[in-house]
Amino acid sequence: MDTMVSNPTILLARPFTPVRTVASTINLHSTSLFTPSPEKLVLRCRKLGLGFRSSSSFRSKSVITCGVTEINERQFSEVVLNSDRPVLVEFVANWCGPCRLISPAIEWVSQEYKEKLMVVKIDHDSNPRLIEEFKVYGLPTLIFFKNGHEVPESRREGAITKAKLKEYVDALLESVSLT
Repeated sequence: MDTMVSNPTILLARPFTPVRTVASTINLHSTSLFTPSPEKLVLRCRKLGLGFRSSSSFRSKSVITCGVTEINERQFSEVVLNSDRPVLVEFVANWCGPCRLISPAIEWVSQEYKEKLMVVKIDHDSNPRLIEEFKVYGLPTLIFFKNGHEVPESRREGAITKAKLKEYVDALLESVSLT
């Protein structure tokens, strides 16, 4: 009799139990280990009262944007450098696990601070000129801009909790209001 074990502690507790290995296949075009399905993202956006854009085809990845505007190299100057209010720029990639991990917190910031701050997202793979210009070495990278310039010491790399992100944004907004 074959027994399938899903919890390694059970295996340690009963060392003589025969184990059968079960292989499974994951379709990477439609399933991700780190992010919910597109349908769940749409439901989350609706629940939060956020607008969303969805574009997909049968064989390509779905792209759903809630609250945070994605821009490219051509739009950067107009949206970020010419903005009349501070802009938080998030450099991300579809393949980046930490980028997907902090995505809900970034969406929260875009809604919570929408009167004081604009939040935009830039795809790392599609915008190599910006990656080189701003020397983005790790993902996700957050950079704060005010009056068309990067705010000194505002750069942050890697995943961040919602609480730490709130502290980071509050401190930056306070520092730019003093100047």
